[in-house]
Formats: sequence, structure tokens, C-alpha cells
Amino acid sequence: MSRIGYKVIEVPAGVTITQKDEDITVKGPKGELTRRFNSKIKLTLEGNEAKFDRENDNDKALHGTMRANLNNMVLGVTEGFEKKLELRGVGYRAQVKGDTLTLSVGYSHPVIMEAPKGIKIESPSNTEINISGISKQKVGQFAAIIRDVRPPEPYKGKGIRYVDEYVRRKEGKTGK
Repeated sequence: MSRIGYKVIEVPAGVTITQKDEDITVKGPKGELTRRFNSKIKLTLEGNEAKFDRENDNDKALHGTMRANLNNMVLGVTEGFEKKLELRGVGYRAQVKGDTLTLSVGYSHPVIMEAPKGIKIESPSNTEINISGISKQKVGQFAAIIRDVRPPEPYKGKGIRYVDEYVRRKEGKTGK
């Protein structure tokens, strides 16, 4: 039984939450996020606290998901989110120019990717990529798209991986 939906969201100073029909907008120091929420779950705003209530137990999963989404919106406009990727392989490198990411990862051509609106890309070195933004969904989705260009393979460990990701290694044909 999930109890996440009943947890109260503490709204920090400088953050405002407004509700118009099914759309909830969160404004903070880093920006503004808007999301459509289901009308089966009711949002209650009291002072610096926000909480959700459900009418019946059939909507338990929706209750917890909506609470987690609003909490991520509040965290995004105050702190932001970041994903870090690393490239492993001989000759693998990344270059960032403005909102364009160019990956050289062993193909006959470079892979060129445009960052979505609201996403910032940085490359501190040739083998590191930092993705940041206020939307947890957009940051995670763009990081997954970059990783899918050359996912890590289990034999040599080459590819694009998250910094904290563990890739289980396998022995090759000769490793008996």
C-alpha cells in the first residue's frame, strides 16, 4: 500500500503554485513549469504546504504519481536537475557548440543532436557530458536519447553511460 500520495509537499519561499482547472503551474527562481493533472485527485494549497486527496481507493497509483510529479516540479524550479554522462572508448569524444552536441562514437559520421528547449548541455572534457534543466522528465529523456546513440556493450565496456552506471562485463569466446 503506497503512502506517498499523502505526504505533504513543503513549498519553499519564492515558489508559487497556481491551479486553473486541471493545469497546475509552478513558478520559482529558475523558471516556470506547467503540467496537466487528473481531476480525480484534488490539490489543496494551505500556506506553504500542498497536499493531494483522493475520493476512492481505485486511484492509489494516480494519487502517488501526481504527488511525485508536483514535488519534482517544485524541486526543478528551485534546484534544477542534472544528469552526467561519460564516453568510454578509443577516439570517442563529445563537443558542444551552443545548443548543438556533436558525438564522435565510432560511426563513419559524427552524430549531431539539438538540445530541446529548456535543456542546457555542457562538455567539461572530451569524454564528459552534463545535461541540466528544470524539468526532470526532459533532462532524463534527453540523457536517454544521447545514451541510445551508443549504449555500453558488455565485452569491452565501450559506449556512452551514466557516470554512476555499472555495466556488467562478460568474458569473450576465449575466456574459459
